[in-house]
Amino acid sequence: MSWFVWLVAAVITAGAALVQGTVGVGFAMISVPILALIDPALAPAPQLLMALPITVSMAWRERHAVDLSGVGWIIAGRIPGAFLGVFLLGIATERTLDLLIALIVLAAVVVIATGYHVTRNRTTEFLAGVGSGTTGVVASIGGPPVALIYTRDESDTIRSTLALVFTFGIITSSSFRWASGNFTLQDVKVALVLVPAAVGGLWLATRIRDGVPKKVIRTTILVVCALAAIALLLRAAL
Repeated sequence: MSWFVWLVAAVITAGAALVQGTVGVGFAMISVPILALIDPALAPAPQLLMALPITVSMAWRERHAVDLSGVGWIIAGRIPGAFLGVFLLGIATERTLDLLIALIVLAAVVVIATGYHVTRNRTTEFLAGVGSGTTGVVASIGGPPVALIYTRDESDTIRSTLALVFTFGIITSSSFRWASGNFTLQDVKVALVLVPAAVGGLWLATRIRDGVPKKVIRTTILVVCALAAIALLLRAAL
């Protein structure tokens, strides 16, 4: 890849980390579809590795606001979801998976944008975990299913809870990808090159996040989820 491609990839990575650090979700949803369109070698596996230091630092920084009861059920759902993701990787084409994930995310965004609120309980938390585990393994985009059940919570609760869930999810998804032969040394190299840009975006987010209103965070989550789904549809079409 040329230096220009790396530069563009670094800018996109930093921007995605900025959104993630500000609203609690968005890193993989923004970076994976765009970088995959630029060069398939840039995504989706490297984003799993780059996201780990981001989510760990976010969870630790706002650990006082974590919704521990919800995290337990979501994590419980991510394990069978990861198995389902590996199964889908083995039987479905990349285009089919992109279309499936995109349509599910868009449907959820449309429902919530109309004013419907998904009540958080053990069932919805577990199902969100299953969906997140599946999409996390398949496309490294495990955010939408979980984010959509936390759209009405306080900003620090959203960021810290999602960060803790994603930390476990990244470790799980990476392990399942590695065990199933869907991780390569090239993925590790790409992650090492781009991780400084991700850290830079997260650092900038820490300077602005406290001034972002709750309503803006809710709207941003919906917009980011919708854009990620549209990007997956475009990737499938192209």
